[in-house]
Amino acid sequence: MKITKEIKTAILVIASILLFIWGYSFLKGRDLFVNYKTFYVLYDNVEGLQNSAPITINGLTVGKVSAIKFLDNSGKIQVELQIKSDFPISKSSMATIYEPGLIGGKQIMIVPNFDDTTLAETGMTLKGDVKPGLTALVAERLTPLQEKVEKMVVSADELLKNVNSVLDANTKEHLKSSISNLDATLAEFKTASHEVNTMLVENKGKFNSTVTNLDKASGNFVKISDSIAKINIAETVKKLEKTLASVDKIMVDVQAGKGTLGKLAKDETLYVNFAKTSKELELLLQDLRLNPTRYVNVSLFGKKNKPYKAPVNDTLKK
Repeated sequence: MKITKEIKTAILVIASILLFIWGYSFLKGRDLFVNYKTFYVLYDNVEGLQNSAPITINGLTVGKVSAIKFLDNSGKIQVELQIKSDFPISKSSMATIYEPGLIGGKQIMIVPNFDDTTLAETGMTLKGDVKPGLTALVAERLTPLQEKVEKMVVSADELLKNVNSVLDANTKEHLKSSISNLDATLAEFKTASHEVNTMLVENKGKFNSTVTNLDKASGNFVKISDSIAKINIAETVKKLEKTLASVDKIMVDVQAGKGTLGKLAKDETLYVNFAKTSKELELLLQDLRLNPTRYVNVSLFGKKNKPYKAPVNDTLKK
């Protein structure tokens, strides 16, 4: 069968039209030979999201944004998603707008809910969310810092004003006078330090002798400490404890009236006898002093002794 020129022309036109449709769809990001799943998401603000923006699941690109338009007069924005992956997406999955970097622009990240086993079908509407980008986070962090810097600048300005008000002409003169006095003090200190250095040089020999004596004294102290260390302190302490225990036992016996010391300390009769004996001895010595001839009698003529008369204050008569 012979093909006419008209049939060839018709076939070429039809092929051109199909090729044009396929190219147009390909440029829009849709391949006519791939089976897509279409989902919709509603947002209050798309944060500058553009058509053909990538759609990712766990960082893997699975589709593109095919259309963005206002849903109605309420201001809600409907975003159409074309997914060319067979990855199961549940009804409760979240479509989040995020910013992968400073230059890449906005994208949509689908966060699957693996606990939900009900899969989303083509034409269903998913939940939408917007994740703040790096620029928004930086601005959020810089805002309080900016406020602090502004407060600090205001405080510094007030501080400088106060300093300027304090540093009047009179205060400046006082500061100059203080600096002059400080210079004079430093000069005197320099002179004094020079004199001290001179004195140290002149008495260097005496200082060396003093240091030598200190070395000898420290050596003697070391010898004394060694001697003290060699003493059996533990044995001495034990002997001292035994001695103190014996003394303590003696004191207990004395308090109990045992032994000679105990009887001397506790026996009142012995004390009274001692007192009487002492009194009699005192009277005897007194009488011996007043009448010595009564006890030592040397008479050449045979003189008789005088009779004994007790002293007036003799308490033994009673």
